[in-house]
Amino acid sequence: MRKRILVVDDDAMNLKRTQMILEKFYNVLLAESGREALDKIKYEKIDLILLDIAMPIMDGLETFKRMKDSSVNIPVIFLTASGYEDDVRTAISLGAANYLKKPFFPKELLKRVALGLEEQEEQ
Repeated sequence: MRKRILVVDDDAMNLKRTQMILEKFYNVLLAESGREALDKIKYEKIDLILLDIAMPIMDGLETFKRMKDSSVNIPVIFLTASGYEDDVRTAISLGAANYLKKPFFPKELLKRVALGLEEQEEQ
């Protein structure tokens, strides 16, 4: 059975680009906000989340904290265009599986996703 990846980004072009890269290998669900992502997590089986950090209203770090507060244990790879080391450090300290700086190469995205899923299966 194909793994299910939830991609969370407020930019529609980023969502579509990421979906196009992943859909050959995974079932891809999309969310345009942290709130929408939290709703999908409640009702869908998700194997891994790609989560943008910089989003309006509820950023990726807040979304991730709320997942943790709800005992959601899904690996998260943060996507960041900012490259702010503090954001990356915070994400990793909160338990993120990894991070990827945007724009990313398709092969690098696929490699990080595969690694994140592999690490989850080992736990």
